[in-house]
Amino acid sequence: MRVLVLASATLSGTASNWAQESAAKCPPATRVDTAKDSYGTTVVADPYRWLEDQESKETRAWIAEEQKCTEAALGKLASRPAITKRLTELFRVDLVGIPVERNHRYFYTKRLSSEDLAKIYVRKGAGGAEEVLIDPLPWSAEHSASATLEGISQDGRVIFYGRRDGGQDEITLRALDVDGKKELPDSFPKAEYFNVAPTADGHGVYYSRRTENGPRAYYHEMGTDSAKDMLLFGERLTKENILSLALSEDGTYVAYLVLYGSGTERSEIYAQNVKEKGAVFPVVNDLKALFYPYFGGEGQIFIHTNWNAPQWHVYAADLSAPTREHWKEVIPETKVHLENMTPAGGKLVGVYTHNASSEMKIFDADGKNGRALELPSLGSINGVQGQWENPEIFYDFDSFNFPTAIYRYDAKTSKTEVWSQPKVPMDAGAFQTEQVWYESKDKTRVPMFLFYKKGMKRDGNNPVLLTAYGGFDVSLTPSYSPRGVVWAERGGIVAVPNLRGGGEFGEDWHRAGMFEKKQNVFDDFYAAAEYLIREKYTRTAKLAVEGGSNGGLLMGASLTQRPELFRAVVCEYPLLDMLRFQKFLSGPYWVSEYGSSDDLKQFAYIYAYSPYQHVVDGKKYPAVLFVTGDGDTRVAPLHARKMAARLQAATGSGVERPVLLLYDTKSGHSGGRPVNKQIEELTDVLSYLLWQLGVN
Repeated sequence: MRVLVLASATLSGTASNWAQESAAKCPPATRVDTAKDSYGTTVVADPYRWLEDQESKETRAWIAEEQKCTEAALGKLASRPAITKRLTELFRVDLVGIPVERNHRYFYTKRLSSEDLAKIYVRKGAGGAEEVLIDPLPWSAEHSASATLEGISQDGRVIFYGRRDGGQDEITLRALDVDGKKELPDSFPKAEYFNVAPTADGHGVYYSRRTENGPRAYYHEMGTDSAKDMLLFGERLTKENILSLALSEDGTYVAYLVLYGSGTERSEIYAQNVKEKGAVFPVVNDLKALFYPYFGGEGQIFIHTNWNAPQWHVYAADLSAPTREHWKEVIPETKVHLENMTPAGGKLVGVYTHNASSEMKIFDADGKNGRALELPSLGSINGVQGQWENPEIFYDFDSFNFPTAIYRYDAKTSKTEVWSQPKVPMDAGAFQTEQVWYESKDKTRVPMFLFYKKGMKRDGNNPVLLTAYGGFDVSLTPSYSPRGVVWAERGGIVAVPNLRGGGEFGEDWHRAGMFEKKQNVFDDFYAAAEYLIREKYTRTAKLAVEGGSNGGLLMGASLTQRPELFRAVVCEYPLLDMLRFQKFLSGPYWVSEYGSSDDLKQFAYIYAYSPYQHVVDGKKYPAVLFVTGDGDTRVAPLHARKMAARLQAATGSGVERPVLLLYDTKSGHSGGRPVNKQIEELTDVLSYLLWQLGVN
């Protein structure tokens, strides 16, 4: 956000002055539409339908006025300079991504403390000198275009990378000759790519991407016209499907994974012997369960599945005889959720989620001799990288007060060493992490992490930032963020409950927050807030909530269902008009999680909680900051625009609890934003919340 004015007034004076100055003109008046939709016998008004048209002159003018109003409000807050300074200290450190090894070459992303964007590097040998392969900094004057590492040939001589503009899901795919550091002439369409898998010698590449008719898998011979790429698989798939692919290390097989949406209950696996130009054949396509394929050695495939195992288990199969009667269970189900599995170093690496914190075990290829790796603390493992034939296994780890570090594990010696660890200017020992359990409305026990400075007093006066997700089988484990550190340093508590709908306790936990059971997610969240108030961690006047994407839907439901419970809300890149979400961008993927209003039976329970339709004129709502931008090509920004307009017109709370829309035209879901923009947005969010909670 471009700050128009910075003032040195006190916090309370700043809020009062802004309220007096803005009463007549901020937020802008918004035209009311007469649009209506009928769902059976139910007629639903949509007063701000016209704001769905993102490119109309009227919408663009409205966005500009909203942003001007937001800048006027946030730009005057006295806390801004100190917040920006501290965020800059936390963000401006060298950061390295997990390396990918190919032929004794190590490829990784790295952002230096002085830079806004990460570059793509290579080391030729573990101790080799760093070489920059891709530098996105010159691509855009404002550093809004970033680079993604998409695929590497087995010989390490060709990489495929993407140019991402703003926060879009779509990338422009390109290829680079590593030794010559020369861009290859091949061009690919700008699209959302699910996977990019080069051949061993880099002379060809398999990829899957989204098309207007649904996902498709292709093969491209380097040096040819990509418009003529061979279609391999996906002709029958629709917009509701996601298609991933993987190439075996020896280049013999391609595995295709078909997902029936995000957060789905069903997937299918197919395979193809591409070396012999064989036909595609099914591995499993007749069960309502989830199956994920991973290659081992010489035609071996491992299948991570929740079939007959809500906590998940792993089978081994041979692609020469892939049918289920030949599968062998190698990692059985336990009482702890097996979150992910990676074959690497001739081993099976299992990442478990135990009471909402990551654990890691290494098994032999037959699933025997499982042994746990010691981790620094309660925290998160978000990525594991390795090749079947190479003993090196790389993984990351972070926690609330532990910035993300990269580790190297040797499968032959069972030794672990630090590959990369950022030097963040913070006193990790000054903080404390606590896990508590509380009862939801239906007596379900739900865990919650609390992160705060040591010495915190439970006197009901602590500012709390309560954030959650609750959907799509996503597990929220303890993770590092500059936002959380700044909040805790200022005497606040960061609270992260593990709501139903997530994956922390397996598929049953996920299903308890899907479809007609979505209200469980919201009830779990309200129970977390009530627990914090009851146990005197905080009180309503000091309670702020924040969430994005599906978590933005949670924020929308919270402020419409329980507005009296919260003082301030930050709602980022949200879903809010649940009657129409399936009609835009990636919306079709999420019907498998929410249902669709196009089905009248599903309409009934979706309509019961859809936030946009439940704003009531004159009701007293908490202060709300909506965050979105044109660069979000996953969740349509129209949700935030329509909800902001509706809530601004309806709220009876007055200008002391403003409803604002923070709109960056390049912001989006997929990251890639320059560090300076991340700092600006977090400054906006934190200063807004501290203002509303009366914290200096």
